Amino acid sequence: MRSKLFIIVTLCSLLALRAQGQELLNYPLDTINGEEVYRYQVEKSIGLYRIGVNFNVPQSEIIRLNPQLRERGLHFAETLFIPTGRKVEEKKAEQPEPVKPEAIEPEAVETVQIVTDTIIADTIVGDTIIPAQEPDTRRIVELALMLPFESQQTKRSGSAERMMEFYQGAILALHDLQNDSTLYRLRVYDTERSERRVQSLCDSTELDSVRAILGLVYPIQIERMTSWCAVHQVPILLPFSDDVELANKPFVMQFNANAKQEADSLCGWLKTRQEDVHVVMTQVKDADLAPSIRTLHKQLKAHGIAYSTVPIHDLMNDSAAYALDSLKENIILLHSDRYQQVRILLPHIAALRKAGYRVRIVSQYAWQKEHIDLPQLYTSMFTRHEGHEAYDELWQRVYTNSHVSENPRYDLLGYDLMQALVGWLEGAQTHNGIQSAIQWKQEQQGGYQNACVGVIAY
Repeated sequence: MRSKLFIIVTLCSLLALRAQGQELLNYPLDTINGEEVYRYQVEKSIGLYRIGVNFNVPQSEIIRLNPQLRERGLHFAETLFIPTGRKVEEKKAEQPEPVKPEAIEPEAVETVQIVTDTIIADTIVGDTIIPAQEPDTRRIVELALMLPFESQQTKRSGSAERMMEFYQGAILALHDLQNDSTLYRLRVYDTERSERRVQSLCDSTELDSVRAILGLVYPIQIERMTSWCAVHQVPILLPFSDDVELANKPFVMQFNANAKQEADSLCGWLKTRQEDVHVVMTQVKDADLAPSIRTLHKQLKAHGIAYSTVPIHDLMNDSAAYALDSLKENIILLHSDRYQQVRILLPHIAALRKAGYRVRIVSQYAWQKEHIDLPQLYTSMFTRHEGHEAYDELWQRVYTNSHVSENPRYDLLGYDLMQALVGWLEGAQTHNGIQSAIQWKQEQQGGYQNACVGVIAY
């Protein structure tokens, strides 16, 4: 069986020791039909001639191992097989040394473009790792995680740090899921912002043994990979998107709620409190309404919920009292769910509150990290708070640091969604995670949408 265990530079060095009288270059090694080859990812501004010179290999030999080059040429970031000139005798694959999940830290992700086959095969007891027993006869389930870790950037953004937390939570989920009958093998890919990087994976045989995929962020990458998943009948769970058209895509699962789901959830919450709340809508031109707020307006009418309107300039002049109800709590719907687009209005709304009116705004979960002197409510999937203590103890023991306290927590999102994806492979359509409850509902005979959306009031 071909070995595909290219985890970190350390393992690449171990493979290099196999050289017999010939010095190998510092690239991952693989075997194709008894021939040893390098796995090389095409760099920017380099052609086939220069690659041949760098590896001291004729171009015809590179094309022999990569026949797709005859039809479409060379693409940036695609993986090529380059012959080393050595034959490899078939032998039983050696077992790698146990690797703790913390071995792949942000620094390690920076050193490689693709981190593959992180084997979750060992049991953690206290601070001791107990290796899996030989021979290992467990069923192997291969999974893929694809996120923009920005490993090629000198300094990663805050978004990339969240992706790393998501990854760490996913690793802990696989540790909790492992058992005597199943071995989970995780391939981790840094997709950056590159369409070509995802396309090269789709064009290769890299994912042929993968049972399910978790990840992807950018629309063009999602479009490419969901097409591949449809052909190969591999489910993909999208953790951050909320607007993928799920019709005719039965292998796509979307975790985030779409605008209509959120609007319906909020309308349901308002209808049960009609005697106690009064809805007030800021009035702007239709063109200035965010799409999600436009959907909310439509669903308010569909649910028969009455509301008042106040021109935005009246609100900014603190003269909006005529539109408020002094006996009820006034729920103010702003023209956008983006904090940067509405923050100028918040001091004026706070002034109404100081004048004695009960006021609450409808916001969005990302606002929670801002300091807003107003009660808020928003729709969210992150409505559970169970099992944090045991999880946090495991995090501290494995990663020896503290997680980032943010709402939502990206490590818990990775933990919950990895467990939900494995549960889906076992036939489960619901999952009660630590941070999120998940219930998959099929849309128009196509893909699946998480139906668990609730209102959180602050």
